[in-house]
Amino acid sequence: MVKAAAILAATLFSAAAVQAETCRQALALGLDVSGSVDAQEWQLQVEGLARALNAPEVQQAFLAMEGAPVSLAVYEWAGDASPRTLIGWTAIRSRDDLADVQAQLRTQIRVPHGPGTAMGEAMRYGGALLAQKPECWRYTLDISADGKSNMGPRPERVRFDAALADVTINGLIVSTGSDMADPAAVARELDMLERYFHGAVIKGFGAFVERARNYSDYERAMTRKLLKELQTVTVGWLDMPDQATWNTPH
Repeated sequence: MVKAAAILAATLFSAAAVQAETCRQALALGLDVSGSVDAQEWQLQVEGLARALNAPEVQQAFLAMEGAPVSLAVYEWAGDASPRTLIGWTAIRSRDDLADVQAQLRTQIRVPHGPGTAMGEAMRYGGALLAQKPECWRYTLDISADGKSNMGPRPERVRFDAALADVTINGLIVSTGSDMADPAAVARELDMLERYFHGAVIKGFGAFVERARNYSDYERAMTRKLLKELQTVTVGWLDMPDQATWNTPH
């Protein structure tokens, strides 16, 4: 009888702890799978994300606040009207949760998408995903891309949609050059794309653009980007400025 009561008490305590749990950040990652991304580059992108989630420093950042996990979702986008969710919202409470996300990423199969780059549509899709997590402290949307938007709603307008008002949008840009490309040409391409992202895509508190020299460099760039995002929330939440100053168009 005493043992049964103890088990019941432990179960109730565990349930209450989960119910009281706080989501410190909702993080949605949008991967570019438009016509400029071939099968090998798609695989490098998905595998690069999986490996970034396995980096010890990234795992430590995800798990830095016990009782206040990060919720993670991953989707892919292109130029058609069918962005696809790869990983639904997952609360990251342990390394096992991160391992489950990595395993799910590695079982994904590439599907055909339109040839264009509808970045504004991708941003709206990410905003709709984030709206499913109304209880989180902070909302972050990541857009990976290797080119400018060339169809659909204009991202420079979409980023100030009401649905994205409280969302920080960051970017991860990738050069289309190969491993053998001239470094100066790669730098010029990334400079151009970074200016575009600053002018049309990113916004919010601490928003930034991370750069990858090519898709083979995606793992390194994604690792750096995740660390910046997760550490900003862990360390800087109490020092954040008033929300009214975050989303003012420049």
